Amino acid sequence: MKTKSNLFKNIVLATAALATVAFFSACSKSDDTPATQSNYTVSGNGSGSQVVPAVSGSGTASITGTFNPNNNQLIFTSSWTTLSGPPIAAAFYTGAAGVNGAITGDVWTFPAGTTASGSLTDTLTLSASQAAQLTAGNLYYLYVTTLNPSGEVRGQVTAR
Repeated sequence: MKTKSNLFKNIVLATAALATVAFFSACSKSDDTPATQSNYTVSGNGSGSQVVPAVSGSGTASITGTFNPNNNQLIFTSSWTTLSGPPIAAAFYTGAAGVNGAITGDVWTFPAGTTASGSLTDTLTLSASQAAQLTAGNLYYLYVTTLNPSGEVRGQVTAR
């Protein structure tokens, strides 16, 4: 009888040991958990000389903001001054400095009463490809006016 009792006791102990190992294995942190990345600071100054082809004029623009690589959200404020008239459109484009590219996201909308100087704050969620273009320095913004329908002010965007 002692043999059966010892066998049963050993089986119970072995089962408990395996259950303990399985429990702690399931509770341990996985090495493939993605790390949270820090936000980027976004900036860029714009002028007519950066438009392709270049535009003469006194208009300038700037952009500041943050890019969160964890959700690909770009939050920005862009300001413009002394354009030839109110902006009728603006948007982000993918493209290196000096190269025209494809539009990224929606065209920015301006409220009634917008003038030749002002500012706009907005949020844009980028695709993974667009986010890669931003962090590589291949994203720019472009302001369009009635006098310059192909662009009056362009600024390359940096993310650091």
